Amino acid sequence: MQATTITVTLEGLAAQVVRVEVDSGRGLSSFHLVGLPEAAVRESRVRVKAALSKLDVDLNEYVITINLAPADVRKAGSAFDLAIAVASLAALEQVKDDALASTVLLGELSITGELRPVRGVLPALLGARDAGFERAIVPAGNGAEAQAVGGIDLRVAETLGEVVAHLNGASELPVATSVAPLARGELDSLVDLSEVRGQHAARTALEIAAAGEHNLLMMGQPGAGKTMLARRLPTIMPPMTDEEALTVTCIHSVAGLLRSDDGLARQRPFRAPHHTVSPAGLLGGGAPPRPGEITLAHHGVLFLDELLELQRPVLEGLRQPLEDGTVTICRAKARATFPARPLLIAAVNPCPCGYAGDERNRCSCSAARIRSYRSRLSGPLLDRIDLQLVLPPVSLDELQSTQPGESSAAVRQRVTAARQRQLDRAAAGEASAPQNATLTQLDLDRVARLDRPSRQLLRRVVQKYGLSARSYIRLRRIARTVADLEGSEAVEEHHFLQAFAVRSLDHDASPSLGSPSFSQAS
Repeated sequence: MQATTITVTLEGLAAQVVRVEVDSGRGLSSFHLVGLPEAAVRESRVRVKAALSKLDVDLNEYVITINLAPADVRKAGSAFDLAIAVASLAALEQVKDDALASTVLLGELSITGELRPVRGVLPALLGARDAGFERAIVPAGNGAEAQAVGGIDLRVAETLGEVVAHLNGASELPVATSVAPLARGELDSLVDLSEVRGQHAARTALEIAAAGEHNLLMMGQPGAGKTMLARRLPTIMPPMTDEEALTVTCIHSVAGLLRSDDGLARQRPFRAPHHTVSPAGLLGGGAPPRPGEITLAHHGVLFLDELLELQRPVLEGLRQPLEDGTVTICRAKARATFPARPLLIAAVNPCPCGYAGDERNRCSCSAARIRSYRSRLSGPLLDRIDLQLVLPPVSLDELQSTQPGESSAAVRQRVTAARQRQLDRAAAGEASAPQNATLTQLDLDRVARLDRPSRQLLRRVVQKYGLSARSYIRLRRIARTVADLEGSEAVEEHHFLQAFAVRSLDHDASPSLGSPSFSQAS
């Protein structure tokens, strides 16, 4: 007899519906599995046979042939176990097949028949719902993330026996209820921007970065506060929208980072990989392709400390994702595209020893060594980082001050208001993107028109410092964000002056360092 069940495989975050077609017959015992299965899928026959034996179903008397259609799509992972087991039971007339054609089955089986959680349940269910399927059964361990999917009858099960009883009408599986609306209150955090002493220019740069989603590079001596500032950036970013939370949760589900009690992500991710990270670790890779750190930080913060210590292929691999907001992993057997639009915060030392320009002359690096060190960061990559700031050492008076700085909550209110202005412009059709960091030249001509003083200022700046066309565009984007933080519809000359101030490496605003600037070195 023949039977068919429905499951889902993933190509990146894209769901592909798979039909599990089973044919059974009497004969010399065999279990054939075809349809481009990877190792974990091929091994399902062992798990399935052991789990079915716990239900007193012996496959040793049957010839079982299983086809995973479409046959030209590679299948990977252990989520096919439940669909294969149920289809086999239906082919043996042990399960009613009335509802199988419209029910999606996902889950890994243990040899005792228990259902174990699997990766990627959330994007798989979203794809199944969009494909028109009405019901789904998933492991209880995936119930929390499955709750985020609406418009489909979701059931959770602990064992294969529970699934069989449900399909045969002997009992009902519990329903995965709808997720509660996302909280719009303040983010709970163990860190706060008020803890930062001094570094007023850096605090301003953080606020601009959070408001317009501008990437930020901080250069400063060890102990200047680069890491401390970066770790407090998520606390001033607005709460994620429902759509952003769903995307972030899908990414972390595919990466296997969700715990059994995790529902929708409610806080923006913060990823800080070590500087020895490989290209695959940062950008993604593997077989099947898995998201890297740049994708895991999507809609959040990617902090790259000791940026110039990263391998050259890693550094240059950042260029395309920073420009396009996506990263495409191409392998001989697979190809996947992942979203990759984090807020990049990079930290570098001014020289190999870290103390160039120190008043106590602690730096022992020659000018040639400093130039070689800084040249690791290419001009094209530096051009893609909007905000570039030099951090001076924090003075003793500032460290000993008992006056706290402005809190994250207060800054977040301004940032949220500025973000809303950008969203309103995009909704009204005035801009093609909801964040200033990705506005096009045509967008800027509409929402950041140049008055006469601003035009003259930009002309002088570009001619004096030889700025590239990309730097010119980024100055206008930053100025638009500064105006949004002030609540100004027009972008005026003083907004451009502040924008120029937070791109200090464009004009070598670090004379105290006594060494070549990045723009000169690269």
